[in-house]
Amino acid sequence: MLETALHTHLAARGATHADDRGVVLPRHFGDAAAEYRALREGVALIDLGFRTVVRASGADRATFLQGMLSNDVAALRPGEGCPALLLTIQGRVVADVRVAATDETLLLDVDVRVRDALVEALERLIVADEVELRPPEPPVALVGLEGPGAERLLGQGLGPYAHRETEVAGVPVHVMRASEVGGPGFVFHVGAERAPALWDALVARGARPCGMQALEGRRVEVGVPRIGLDMDLTTLALEVPVEEALSATKGCYLGQEVVARGTARGHVNRKLVGLLIEGPVPPAEAPLVQDGKDVGRLTTVAYSFGLDAPAALGFVRREHWDPGTALRVQHGHAVTLARVAVLPLA
Repeated sequence: MLETALHTHLAARGATHADDRGVVLPRHFGDAAAEYRALREGVALIDLGFRTVVRASGADRATFLQGMLSNDVAALRPGEGCPALLLTIQGRVVADVRVAATDETLLLDVDVRVRDALVEALERLIVADEVELRPPEPPVALVGLEGPGAERLLGQGLGPYAHRETEVAGVPVHVMRASEVGGPGFVFHVGAERAPALWDALVARGARPCGMQALEGRRVEVGVPRIGLDMDLTTLALEVPVEEALSATKGCYLGQEVVARGTARGHVNRKLVGLLIEGPVPPAEAPLVQDGKDVGRLTTVAYSFGLDAPAALGFVRREHWDPGTALRVQHGHAVTLARVAVLPLA
């Protein structure tokens, strides 16, 4: 299992860690409900060690990635950024990335669990292009600052996905305006050795350490899909709410024809929806059933602090995704209902 650059530092500061699909992450810091409130009402500090950075350099980096990724990366000027997807030719999701343009590189912020798949897929398509895909040197760690008070605490503002070099309490960082839960937030790229100093400086300014229990609960409430859970190589891009990662105007990219056909048709056969859970908490991947027929499956199940109840994301066929539709969750002998609900759930 992978330990983050902050693992030992946070363990000494009260973090309870747990395995999260191969990455050891803080589950909570002793009071997950208070951590959730910081996400919604204050400032929450997140160990984003489940994400990493791929550095794309070379004279052809922009033109190459323009033909690979789903958003208009060639239009980015230094200091600008955007979300994007890498798709297969069949329009299925390999990885989601946050792209940041600098004078000499394009930085790709990606989930560490699909980093190798992203790089391998891209490198297979490099023919005569002058492009290199490498990890940053020296290594960097990613830290998130979330919540309505994040901008005030940081003392500077940025537009969506804009980024810049700055310092926090003397620690050099590259900071981007981005959020794991679709809210106000920032992502810091910081030298791995300086990550503990950055963490302590932000806590001293009033940020509350927050673990994955609260973060995942909020992510489910707002319906932000996570790669490897809610989207993967079985998922079409149009089946998940990733509209801002898809350019409607750029030219050809991997999977673009499938996206264009689905957009022109005006619907998909299934999509990711929010679900309210009634009854025993089911596992992720449990089938959703109506009248004895499979009509979908759960993808993420989490405790919603905003609802004070479990909630989920899941794929549901189009005939059954009207709000209020009750579906049976098939898991052992337990009787659980999953009721389709409008996002955000709370």
